[in-house]
Parts: sequence; structure tokens; C-alpha cells
Amino acid sequence: MNANLNAAAAGQLVLGADLGINRLGFGAMRITGRGVWGEPPDIAAAVRVLQRAVRLGVNFIDTADSYGPGVSEDLLARALHPYTPDIVIATKGGLVRPGPEIWDRDARPEHLRKACESSLQRLRRDRIDVYQLHAPDPRVPLEDSIGELVRLKGEGKIRHIGVSNVSVAELRRCERLTPIVSVQNRYNLEDRQSDEVLRYCADKAIAFLPWAPLGSGRHARGSGALRGLERVAQRHGITAGQAAIAWLLGRSTVMLPIPGTASIEHLEQNVAAASVRLTPQDMQELQ
Repeated sequence: MNANLNAAAAGQLVLGADLGINRLGFGAMRITGRGVWGEPPDIAAAVRVLQRAVRLGVNFIDTADSYGPGVSEDLLARALHPYTPDIVIATKGGLVRPGPEIWDRDARPEHLRKACESSLQRLRRDRIDVYQLHAPDPRVPLEDSIGELVRLKGEGKIRHIGVSNVSVAELRRCERLTPIVSVQNRYNLEDRQSDEVLRYCADKAIAFLPWAPLGSGRHARGSGALRGLERVAQRHGITAGQAAIAWLLGRSTVMLPIPGTASIEHLEQNVAAASVRLTPQDMQELQ
């Protein structure tokens, strides 16, 4: 593995004019148990992955209270507390987990307040760098949900506000209440339904975090349904997963991929993609 392996090779982004981060982050969903439920089978291994990510220059880590639930945030604190000043942790609230494989929406103001305060305790932080509404709740006016995050920000519990799983129209409604520094929607080579949201984010210099950046692992395996991915990977002498991450980085300057893994080997492969530069021919082939 290249001794100079570093997430900084992807370039940098600034969140909210005051948080500089490297443009390849880490998604901390997969460090939990099977089905994103409970503790991982090897807690020490999960801790080592998180610590290795930071040593590789990853200084933006995305998590949520629903991962585990609570387990991902607990592990982050176990692995990285006390945090170095450059580490930016983003977490989310608004989804609840009554049981394995169940993801229900709850963006009531009272729930979001309790969720945020519980995340602060688990992460052992006085303020959350970026707190994201995990998803709009059709039973709750979006303005009520965001309004509660604005109040928490005013109380010093949140530094910046982000949103997830939103349309452009919903994003504009949020922006009427507060600056939005990040949007996290599903986006990858096969799923580009959020292209309009991505263009809006690029115009407004809002970071775009693509969840499922590798199609839930399909791209890393070089799925045959992805025309050109294997050819591009072979030309550069890299894996299909690395080519998919490089494509995301080349897609937009506001793109902030957050591939997650429970394996140090896969982590290092993902970070190596930060230094890959696809050519215009490559990008056209993957269009």
C-alpha cells in the first residue's frame, strides 16, 4: 500500500465557510452489526478501522443515531475521543429503528430535540459539527422539523445544518429558514435521480454527500450491468470500486463521497481512489 495514501489527494471542501475538510469522507454505518443493528461482531476491529481512517487523512465522518441504533456514534467516541481539532463529525436524526430492517420516519420537533441531545452524549461533544435531518416526515411540516434544528443551533448544540433525502423544492424550503451546508441523497453510477439536486448544490456551493456511493457494494464487485466501469478500471490499473469513487469525485467539485466499510483493506482501497484522476474519455464512457 502506498505510504503516501491520503484522503487529502481528493482535494478539499469548506462547509459553512469555517469547516475545511478533505473531499473523501467515511460513512460509519457499516461498522455496526449485521443489518445495521446492534454491535459489530468485533468491536476492536471496528475501532481500528475508524482510527486508521483518520490516520489516512479522513477528517469528515458521517453517522446517524439510527445506525445500531446508537452503536455507530458510541464507537466513534470510543475510537476517536478526545477528537483532534480537524475532525468533523456529521450525524443525523429523524429515523427510528423499532427493530432490525425497520426504518421509520419521525421528524417531530420533540423527537429531533431528544435525538440531537442523545447524539451529543454518545459522541461526547458539546456541539455537533453538522446535524442533518435524516429524511422529511410526511406527517410533519418540513418547516417544523427544520425550525427545531434552527432552535438547537441557536442554543449552541448544532454548528451547521444539513438535510438528507430531499428534492430541490424541499431544499429551497429549508433554505428559507437557515443556511444548509450539506445534502445527502442516494447517488451513484446507476442511480442518478438526484442529478437536479446535485446541480443545485453545485450552484449554491452546498456539499453533496452521495449515500450508497458504490451501489451498496455492487460497483466494488464490478457488476456487469455497469458498462465501461471495468474498462476504465483496467486502463488505470485500479479496482472497479476505486473507479466508481473516482467517477463521483470527477462528477462535481461539491461531491463528498463517504464510502463505508468494516475492513481496513477496503478502507485503504477506497482512500487510494482519492488520488485517481479520470480522463474526459473515462468520464464520457461512464456517462
